[in-house]
Amino acid sequence: MNRIIKKVAVLGSGVMGSRIACHFANIGVEALLLDIVPRELNEAEQKKGASLEDKAVRNRIVNDALTFALKSNPSPIYKKAFASRITTGNFDDDMAKIKDVDWIIEVVIERLDIKKQVFENVEKHRTPGTLITSNTSGIPIHLMLDGRSEDFQKHFCGTHFFNPPRYLQLLEIIPTPKTDQAVVDFFMDYGRRYLGKKTVLCKDTPAFIANRVGVYSIMSLFHSIKELDLNIEEVDKLTGPVLGRPKSATFRTADVVGLDTLVHVANGLKENCPNDEENSYFELPDYVAKMVENNWIGSKAGQGFYKKTKTADGGKEILSLDLNTLEYRSAAKVSFPTLDMARSIEDLKQRTKMLIMGQDKAGKFYRKMFGGLFAYVTNRMPEISDDLYKIDDAIKAGFGWELGPFETWDLFGLEQGLKLIEEAGKKPGAIVEEMKAAGIKSFYNLDKGNKQYFDLNTKAYKTIPGTEDLVMLDVLRAENKVWGNADTTIVDLGDGILNIEFHTKMNTIGGGVIEGLNKAMDLAEKEYKGLVVSNNGQNFSAGANVGMIFMMAVEQDFDELNFAVKAFQDTMMRIRYCNAPVVVAPHNLTLGGGCELTMHADKVVAHAESYIGLVEFGVGLIPGGGGTKEFVKRLSEELAEGDIRVNRMRDRFLTIGQAKVATSAHEAFDLGYLREGTDEVIVSREYQLTRAKAACLELANKGYTAPPKEKNITILGQEGLGLVYVGADSMKSGHYISEHDQLISEKLGFVMCGGDISERVQVSEQYLLDLERKKFLELCAERKTLERLESMVKKGKILRN
Repeated sequence: MNRIIKKVAVLGSGVMGSRIACHFANIGVEALLLDIVPRELNEAEQKKGASLEDKAVRNRIVNDALTFALKSNPSPIYKKAFASRITTGNFDDDMAKIKDVDWIIEVVIERLDIKKQVFENVEKHRTPGTLITSNTSGIPIHLMLDGRSEDFQKHFCGTHFFNPPRYLQLLEIIPTPKTDQAVVDFFMDYGRRYLGKKTVLCKDTPAFIANRVGVYSIMSLFHSIKELDLNIEEVDKLTGPVLGRPKSATFRTADVVGLDTLVHVANGLKENCPNDEENSYFELPDYVAKMVENNWIGSKAGQGFYKKTKTADGGKEILSLDLNTLEYRSAAKVSFPTLDMARSIEDLKQRTKMLIMGQDKAGKFYRKMFGGLFAYVTNRMPEISDDLYKIDDAIKAGFGWELGPFETWDLFGLEQGLKLIEEAGKKPGAIVEEMKAAGIKSFYNLDKGNKQYFDLNTKAYKTIPGTEDLVMLDVLRAENKVWGNADTTIVDLGDGILNIEFHTKMNTIGGGVIEGLNKAMDLAEKEYKGLVVSNNGQNFSAGANVGMIFMMAVEQDFDELNFAVKAFQDTMMRIRYCNAPVVVAPHNLTLGGGCELTMHADKVVAHAESYIGLVEFGVGLIPGGGGTKEFVKRLSEELAEGDIRVNRMRDRFLTIGQAKVATSAHEAFDLGYLREGTDEVIVSREYQLTRAKAACLELANKGYTAPPKEKNITILGQEGLGLVYVGADSMKSGHYISEHDQLISEKLGFVMCGGDISERVQVSEQYLLDLERKKFLELCAERKTLERLESMVKKGKILRN
């Protein structure tokens, strides 16, 4: 039976409940969000003369929680309009409405007695067959079944979302022995395909998988920091992006999550895991206990391991906690030879292999950390999971690590990992000896387009379930590479479709990427059916290599700069008019040149978390790779007339002039970066490339013909230019923008209006590109532009070769 989710009920509107409701609204599902009725009036209600029977009062808790969530930054909602899909109510008046929903999710306070009360109430109104789950992060799932009906038990399990639900990919599915297998299978698929999650099937063990390993990792560092003679800034530097982990690293993460929350989980593990060989690590170090006592629990308390203060001159300074004195001090500068060597290595896997070789404190730290981690995860099998890939998936999706523990161990090799464990004074789990006995030397294996893992039960490699039909670059790259240079790799995805990926820093677009794109289109036209542009980087592309443009401008090499900009424009136009379909699949940052590339594709399959924008104005330039031209072209295609056309032009002008970046792919439609009816959004990052390949194949198989070059683009000329000049002058006179910003605005407007032409006429794309490039080069010659570019280069905000 096909199970369709049209409406969910979320019981509990706290930080997690309100945001879970928002994420269902994100994917088009109606959400009923309920919470308790207030016991007394607040001060504002008393002044209004309200009573406890008023609907606004009875729904105050849930409405305030949802309002707070919608105003939070980063936003839990893809688009403000999606919030209308959420209806609020309370347990007393509206619980009967759950009879009409397809899935009920309990997200109340972490107390078993209260959860049981909620479930007893749910049983009175729930329609048999309706899914029912708990979002508990630690209470054993099976304990919630006492007194529940057989139908309830069959359709009940744990669904543990990680906070914030929109952004963290992990969804742990925790069945009980009574859960129907079809229900488990449904959640595993629905979470991946519809919610965009990495669904991980967990055993009903304390803290499940991600928190068990993640909290161990944090607590072990809490205990060893003094032993290794390190401070919190050093540990955060060592455990952040250099390892492919979030910038918040270890101690900043504790501040963001809340030390009280971390301590709650650690205490639970200390109490409920007496046989864990690392149980002592879940004991709170003295300094942590003192911090909790002082309520120094992180960001929500105003201070934790870090504290933001004001300086004497009114500026801001972030102080760090000295763990020996428990006094705040100015942040210490972090410097290790090992990190200095690591900076030059872009590839994370190669960089990670180098880190353990250091002979300084950093190298010693990494060897001890990895040795302990490798021992811990192998000793957790089969306790928390029979399958090692689930541990990697959970920690990556829940804690934002790019490499899981077993993936990292494979980089070093089995024997090197065992050596690290021995040096750390630990012992590995039985899985390692069983691997060696079976002649297996790595935890993962690539075979015929599939990623395999060592299976503890069969003592052999098995394909990771659910990946059989996925198109995965990491699996195909080794055997299906067609061509490559220093900046790009072209891979055969099968069925006549190629993929080109970038691997420059932040996937910026320079000469090597331009060469790769043209080579990929050559191959697609001559030997294949179509081309997909996608990659596995943290970001799709941060844009053109503006650092290179800056160097050319400083050296006043304008002929070379003109050549480089024209080469970029020509490549974008070739993408538009390639004789094979080109599909672009952006994710995360898709800025500047990356946005321009996206705007010229036949079709865009954007991940929901795509932050797309033309940001050149911020560095003193206008989009010069076809972005300005494309906005004019799309404005012409809208066929609006009169004031509507002028207003549309103004809106598009402000999108570029204010360097607006879409906060989701859905918002990118409103800003004009994506096209309704042509481009599409996919919530699952895991399925994105698979869908992009299918979309490209669909275009090819139905008989693709490149569109004719556009020669009839209507421009506004002086009609629009007057609006731009008056607006810019007014903003300058009001001291809202600088003289230089006024100049950029006027040049942008000149291009968007097609020049100083007395009436509306039709022009070609090439006319607009030439005009765009001319104004771009004029701005590159401006002293103020160079100063702005130089300032950003010095701050590290622009990438240099």
